Amino acid sequence: MRLRLDRMAFFNESGVGLVESLIAIAIVGIAVTIFIAGLSTGSVAVQQNDIRVTAENLARSQMEYTKAQVYDAVPASYDIITPVPDRYSVLAVASSIAGRDSDIQKITVTINYSSEEVLSLEGYKGNR
Repeated sequence: MRLRLDRMAFFNESGVGLVESLIAIAIVGIAVTIFIAGLSTGSVAVQQNDIRVTAENLARSQMEYTKAQVYDAVPASYDIITPVPDRYSVLAVASSIAGRDSDIQKITVTINYSSEEVLSLEGYKGNR
């Protein structure tokens, strides 16, 4: 009788079956896939932000460089900073302000940093 009870206990013990294992592996696989997709999306966002921040810093640097140059009474383009990083183009244009003193100019710095993206920064330069 004791032998028979031991066999029944052996067969009544439940273990991890194939179905449970496959479900666990599927859940882990889905979680890992979602995690990797999140990392990929984050990486793309960080790269786009770096490009935009570089364009903003380049525009500010160009504005300061233009303000530091000698005043040119004839509104024209001022020299640009060098070297300009790849994928970026810089333009600094001065224009007179109608109805105002001739010793002040409006400076527009334009940065092209993508085929469709442009960043503009405006400021003023005075003859000191």
